[in-house]
Amino acid sequence: MRAVHAFWGPILQFIRICMGSVMNEQGHALVRKLAFWGIPFAIAVLCLKLLAWWFTGSVALLSDGLESTVNVVAAFIAYFVIRYAQKPADDDHQFGHHKAEYLSAVVEGVLIVVAALLIVKEAWGGLMAPSLPDAPVLGLAINAFAGILNFVWATVLIRVGRKQSSPALLADGHHIMSDVVTSGGVLVGLVLAIITGYAILDPILAIIVAINILFQGYKVITHSLGGLMDRAVEPEEDEIIKTAIAENSAGLLGVHDLKTRRAGSVAFIDFHVVVPSAMSVGAAHEICDRLEDAIREAVPGAVLAIHVEPESEQAHGVRVEFQEAGV
Repeated sequence: MRAVHAFWGPILQFIRICMGSVMNEQGHALVRKLAFWGIPFAIAVLCLKLLAWWFTGSVALLSDGLESTVNVVAAFIAYFVIRYAQKPADDDHQFGHHKAEYLSAVVEGVLIVVAALLIVKEAWGGLMAPSLPDAPVLGLAINAFAGILNFVWATVLIRVGRKQSSPALLADGHHIMSDVVTSGGVLVGLVLAIITGYAILDPILAIIVAINILFQGYKVITHSLGGLMDRAVEPEEDEIIKTAIAENSAGLLGVHDLKTRRAGSVAFIDFHVVVPSAMSVGAAHEICDRLEDAIREAVPGAVLAIHVEPESEQAHGVRVEFQEAGV
């Protein structure tokens, strides 16, 4: 009973997250649990795919299995990196350890590329001496079952990764989903090879699979490098921040120099507000508190830095981006 609860517990918590009932710290705990269970799951799927290859001798199924070895390595990396990234800020890392997740995603992208090259190597031998697979029905059934398991798990990882802004979990989910597409393509190609009798379709399909995996690796690497280079938040999130500022700007003369960057689950937001010169420090502070509360409600986990300026700044050519009436 405990084993059943341990397996389904993270899934049930994931459902609660989607319903908006899990607080931030609970969400972080769920990310760690999913990262941990990703390790035995990846090993189980790898074993299933290698079993399918052992029954059939198909180079396409072998290529699918080789790609799954990357899932195992990536699962280990993601688990330990996520634990590190969630550590609180310290004297050496005063803004936190959030960017570590991007390093995990970059490493996973590189591993995806390596897997694609291994697949090409195996497929080349199949092109030189093509042969039809043995025991095709059993092998295809096992591979299809592994693909279904991967689809369910990838869906969970992607949704939780987006909800909790976890680059490592999101990259792992997208990688596994590309594995699902790979498995589907392999199954279709093998069925065609068996029906038509053209054994060369098997290695040709393996090469097509490798090209798809290379593309996925490229996307994972470029997205993660953007995070390491302090890329701004996504346009949708940027609009949410601007709306929160505009709707809570009563008492301000203007807002300018809005800058954002995302580091894993944390969005860093920096902007300047212009207030009447006669406004007291206490009143300006209350406005800043109101803005911070509104933005943090709209963007959970946001870290803000608000600089207060007197109205004389507007006379010095400061570009005002927001007014009390709106954006």
